[in-house]
Amino acid sequence: MYFREVLHSKKFVVTAEIGPVKGTDVREMIEDAELIKDKVDAINVTDLQSSVMRLGSMAVCHLLKDIGIDPILQMTCRDRNRLALQSDLLSAWVLGIRNVLALTGDHPALGDHPQAMPVFDLDSITLLKVIRRLNEGFDMAGNQLKGATDFLPGAVVNPGADTEASHEMQIIKMEKKIEAGARFFQTQGIYDLELFEKFMKRVEGFNTPVLGGVILLKSAGMARFMNKNVAGVFVPESIIKEMEEAKDKVKTSVSIAARLIKGMKELCQGVHIMAIGWEKKIPLVLEEAGL
Repeated sequence: MYFREVLHSKKFVVTAEIGPVKGTDVREMIEDAELIKDKVDAINVTDLQSSVMRLGSMAVCHLLKDIGIDPILQMTCRDRNRLALQSDLLSAWVLGIRNVLALTGDHPALGDHPQAMPVFDLDSITLLKVIRRLNEGFDMAGNQLKGATDFLPGAVVNPGADTEASHEMQIIKMEKKIEAGARFFQTQGIYDLELFEKFMKRVEGFNTPVLGGVILLKSAGMARFMNKNVAGVFVPESIIKEMEEAKDKVKTSVSIAARLIKGMKELCQGVHIMAIGWEKKIPLVLEEAGL
């Protein structure tokens, strides 16, 4: 069953994420994908995540298609103008890629090529509108296409906003993304289930599937780093202490992730697991979570 079909079924949806390698040796990446392909409904492929130069998302999505995985192409507006974005979307469709997650993208100053010139010709909302027009058979300038796309477009939302004003802004952005064509959402990493439940009650009338994000913690230091540097992610002190005191960091990380997933089952339509190099641990997380 394809991601599009699963997303609108009554199944609790599971997606994961793979970051392309910095180079051309894809063997381990494909092995990781093979390991989880029968345990997830789709796999996101990041697009130069954190503005670090890597192998392209579209190429990796094509490789995943070859081994029977329905990929979700992440596409950022950071590096391409509207011509390149539309052309890449058409190319992705021709290569058999059917799902797109529209992102604005991190600034290049945060990555390993800080001298790179940012583009940001469009933002994620405008990109969603572009995808909708391509699905209708027209480009952004109104020219008719010789063959339309039929992408399933998705977007991101951040339920972990730390002030009421930023919380409201996330809901406004979510509404705008739905109006622009978003058919599903994946969230930033969630560690506070009470805050997530509050958010989901606010957006339940939107009738758009939300997949709650779970980031596997590797250490207490990683949790503190995210609290300080990653917008919208807040790891409670109790979880940091749990990681700090853990004798087996991997086992504890898996248990925390599984516990969060169990808590999300009644709150949203699915979960999106960001393992960040620990893709081999995803089957353990899903087993402990009862999935």
